[in-house]
Amino acid sequence: MIGRPLLWRPLRIWWLALRLSLGLWWDGQSWTYPGGSTPERRSQRARRRARWLTAEFLALGSAFIKLGQLLSARPDVLPAELVEELALLQDRVPAFPFAVVQELLEAELAERCAEIIDLDPTPLGSASLAQVHRASLRSGRQVVLKVQRPGLEHLFRLDLEVLQQVAALVQRHPHWGRGRDWVGIAKECRRVLLRELDFRLEAEHAARFRQQFLDDPGIRIPAVIWELSSRRVLCLDYVPGIKVTDREALLEAGIDPGRVAEKGAASYLQQLVRFGFFHADPHPGNLAVAPDGALIYYDFGMMGQLSGRLRSRLGRMVRAAAARDAGALVEELQAAGVIAAGVDPGPVRRLVRVMLTEALTPPFSANVINKLSGDLYSLVYGQPFRLPPELIFVMRALSTFEGVGRSLDPGFSLVSIARPYLLPLMTSSGGAGSRGSLGGSALIGEISRQAAEVGSRALGIPRRLDESLSRIEQGDLQVQIRAGETDRLLRRLALAQQSAGQSMLLAGLAVAAALLAVSTRPALVAVPLVLAAPVSLSWLKLQARLRRDGRLDQLPGIGGAP
Repeated sequence: MIGRPLLWRPLRIWWLALRLSLGLWWDGQSWTYPGGSTPERRSQRARRRARWLTAEFLALGSAFIKLGQLLSARPDVLPAELVEELALLQDRVPAFPFAVVQELLEAELAERCAEIIDLDPTPLGSASLAQVHRASLRSGRQVVLKVQRPGLEHLFRLDLEVLQQVAALVQRHPHWGRGRDWVGIAKECRRVLLRELDFRLEAEHAARFRQQFLDDPGIRIPAVIWELSSRRVLCLDYVPGIKVTDREALLEAGIDPGRVAEKGAASYLQQLVRFGFFHADPHPGNLAVAPDGALIYYDFGMMGQLSGRLRSRLGRMVRAAAARDAGALVEELQAAGVIAAGVDPGPVRRLVRVMLTEALTPPFSANVINKLSGDLYSLVYGQPFRLPPELIFVMRALSTFEGVGRSLDPGFSLVSIARPYLLPLMTSSGGAGSRGSLGGSALIGEISRQAAEVGSRALGIPRRLDESLSRIEQGDLQVQIRAGETDRLLRRLALAQQSAGQSMLLAGLAVAAALLAVSTRPALVAVPLVLAAPVSLSWLKLQARLRRDGRLDQLPGIGGAP
């Protein structure tokens, strides 16, 4: 039987959606800013709105906390302020009673519960999906049991069903639905979140992740106890450690914090380049340091995977970025489907050049990855980019590691650590067999490929010149000029002129209404007011178009030459 609170839950979700839509509309109106609208004031209000929405997600509980974490990987559909706030969502919620834990263990494990002889009633941690209890087995093995909250699957399905209805409504909006597949995003979130409720998948992730580092004594991943794991219970080895950000405790234990920072960054780069299977949520709560200095990973519910094709494409992107070749990088982005088809590459090329110049030009700042992530968020929102969520998780995780590294060692440089891991990407395109060394055959193959490409182009030059001269002689040579920036500026100028004309018309109608109001026939004041209504609506639409077209100009460096 559905409880009374669940009957009101759909109404509560729809009420949140209504308040959010009204708030976003209010934030988008220039006249709602006392003293005038500026980019700084808009950013401050957007950040306040993002903090409010994050608090609402926390109040709605498990499904919305996880939803917020997933949406934080979509800077192509959400503004940077909201993405950054959602990425900070901490899913710590009050623990549920120990008696409920015991009942659930008995229901899931049946007679296998007899193996558990000492279950600590005080949880080690409590999150939106589950809570963790330490226990001992009859064999003497020390373990932890991750137990799912009761009734969670029914609650998830109810919330996700309502969210799909909200997404379908937003998709039909003429402005918010343009260029964004909200229905597709809702379906993907439903698929991912329902999979996360099955702890058997997390057990497989943990086992696969542990297999990657079996030969590395500096990395430690808890082993899975399969016979005590099920759909709603996960049993792992108890692997205690010092919190990775506790610098004082590390020093007291005789552990060099700088070595820990370097080891964490190197292990993550190894996950990306060598294995393609990586921890997608490596915040400090999921990292610890063993007494012998080994790095410990926890929580394998959110993992990412880079396909061989994507890693190969990333290799070519890295080469283009290292050469500061914005044109080649844009071509690779287009080939990878990151940039929408049919888009004028000129403005995109300038945006990419700004990123490469500001973030990747020596001397590197201490927070180069964090800066690059911020540039990436500004780059993709409202632009023709569709970044794979895996890449956003990668950037966010690298930014997290960079922050942890700087807290442990002020001289920490992620770029210097990344160099030996990026070389295989640049030469062999990051193949699965890369082991962090520069292969001679791969380098020769790359040089041969580039030489063949240059040679084929050179051989084709005489033929192309002859064809061009023949077309000039015949008078059918056509020259195409792409003036995307000029067209955009002319369009904005025309819109501004229309807006000025309508503003003058509205002012005239306002004066007429004022004069009629004090005349002998005040009833006629309704005439200019009625005429002003459609003009006002058209003026508001023009302001929205001007603001949308001006978003590109607000990014640094866009006014420069292509």
